[in-house]
Amino acid sequence: MFRLICGTESTWSLRAWMCAHLVGVQFEEQVIQLGAPGYKVELRKHSETGLVPVLDTVEIQIHDSLAIGEYLNELSGGILYPVDRWERARARSLCAELHSGFPVLREGCPFSSAGKGMMRQSAGMERELLRLEAIFTGARLPFMFDRAGMVDVFYAIMAYRLEGYDISLPGKAGEYQQSLLGWDMLKAAITRARGWENMT
Repeated sequence: MFRLICGTESTWSLRAWMCAHLVGVQFEEQVIQLGAPGYKVELRKHSETGLVPVLDTVEIQIHDSLAIGEYLNELSGGILYPVDRWERARARSLCAELHSGFPVLREGCPFSSAGKGMMRQSAGMERELLRLEAIFTGARLPFMFDRAGMVDVFYAIMAYRLEGYDISLPGKAGEYQQSLLGWDMLKAAITRARGWENMT
């Protein structure tokens, strides 16, 4: 059985968790209470990078949510991406964009599984929201492509982050946002994240 090392209030841990559930792989959790006294020492025991998430397959440790998702996609025969080659390329591009982008939103709207927060206004927020709106508008509905996949996993956490700051995208983008917020997989992930917070 695989072991998934996760961190509390870690959006990337939640994405890895959702991908693992989406492909149906069996795994046990190792949860690190990020921010707790001595957490960095504890984290280093389980993660060679000192970061989460990490998927321990016994043979190797795979760190970084994007790499974990790609590994799980291969393991499952490709179900995390669309069948069509061009759509698959588009899906990978969107995942990579979220993985490396939207720094202003991350800074201005810190993630919390608990719910509402106070936005920190900063330059560039509108530009990043407009980019998200353009991405979300391209969704087929209820998912980005014909079936739930890694793109939906990655952007569902962003949709939840926005909701915590009462940010609702307009038009079709808003429909996709609400579809993600209503997705059982996201609801299960947020519930699990809250459970991690209550672990001792």
